[in-house]
Amino acid sequence: MDTKVLLKAPQTSLDATDHELLRLADQCVKCGYCLPACPTYLKTRNEADSPRGRIALIQGWVSGELQMSPALARHLDGCLTCRACETACPSLVAYGRLADGTKARRVTLRSAWRRALARQALQGLSSATLNRRLAQLAGAYVSSGLARFAQGLRAARLPLARSYHRLAIAMAESARRQIARTPADPDFDLFVGCMGSSTQGAAIEAAIAVCQRLGLKARIPAEPDCCGAILRHNGFPEEALRHREASARLHEHRPLVGIASACIAELREQPGLSETREICAFIAEQPWPSALTLKPLVRRVLVHEPCSHRNLLGGTQAVYRLLERIPGLDVSPMPGNEHCCGAAGTYLLQQPKMSGALLEDKLRPLRELRPHVVVTTNPGCALHLLGGIREAGLAIEVCHPVELIARQLPELDA
Repeated sequence: MDTKVLLKAPQTSLDATDHELLRLADQCVKCGYCLPACPTYLKTRNEADSPRGRIALIQGWVSGELQMSPALARHLDGCLTCRACETACPSLVAYGRLADGTKARRVTLRSAWRRALARQALQGLSSATLNRRLAQLAGAYVSSGLARFAQGLRAARLPLARSYHRLAIAMAESARRQIARTPADPDFDLFVGCMGSSTQGAAIEAAIAVCQRLGLKARIPAEPDCCGAILRHNGFPEEALRHREASARLHEHRPLVGIASACIAELREQPGLSETREICAFIAEQPWPSALTLKPLVRRVLVHEPCSHRNLLGGTQAVYRLLERIPGLDVSPMPGNEHCCGAAGTYLLQQPKMSGALLEDKLRPLRELRPHVVVTTNPGCALHLLGGIREAGLAIEVCHPVELIARQLPELDA
């Protein structure tokens, strides 16, 4: 444990929020089953960077035994909130709720102007309009030659600069305009979120194409809303709730299906949206016409399993079942799927050094195995992986699983 965080503070009275945080923290029996599941602990081997270590720090801070310090904040902020620890925990500690609650408590202690500035920035990142503009800027950054020029600068080797550079390259490659769909009598609503319209256009079009062949019509609102995950994980639960409530109102008349696993996990927190489906599972469970046989494709595909899909949505079995419909496809799990890729929402920009180290763990087997395609169901992971793959000079495609399915659809009879 980092002794720099063990600073005594006067005991204070606890409010309802503090009592709830302590109740969640006290469920942890410090058994250590979480340690092998925690990516940051495996990197640093520092107990304060493990789930049980962070829980102990939270207990100390909330109870008044510890003061908030830069060292304490560093250990708490180092958490990816991947929630792999929850899948390993025999006591069923709700670590995600505890981490988010602690972050929100810390945010309330900031000055009013700092809270307002952070809220405004996060609201911007939760805007589909702003994300489309960022994708356009990323495209200009690459097409103008600035990306190549920047790579030659010494400052470009810094972790944060590399994170921004990788993200820009990936956004430029993934950017694609997505148009709203409002067919008559739609069967379901497709949730594309704040990033889908700027970086997942190909996946959205693929999902619509596959569903059309299954006799299903999707509706996409003209102005898609954000699920609120970025706001909640950064300490603004009320703002996140408002986004989820807006989504519930927007999609209240039809079943909701999502493209991004992290968005789906967040939406399921909202009453009325708890049945939100993931697109691969939704497509896999539909009755396929006997005449609908996908065209063969001889490619090696590695399946990246996002933490949100693996830990919060009950696993990625539907992805594999769907890809098995393509004759000739060699499908395998990506090595190291049990650990986070380091994207984790805004983590790749807030903790670029650790994020880059975790990304390198993903790139290492890709250099050896040289798959043709990596598929993933989360856009943040896709951008992070694609940026790293391009930085490494690898010619590997990164796409959503449903894109491969759509490409192999047989031609329609004239």
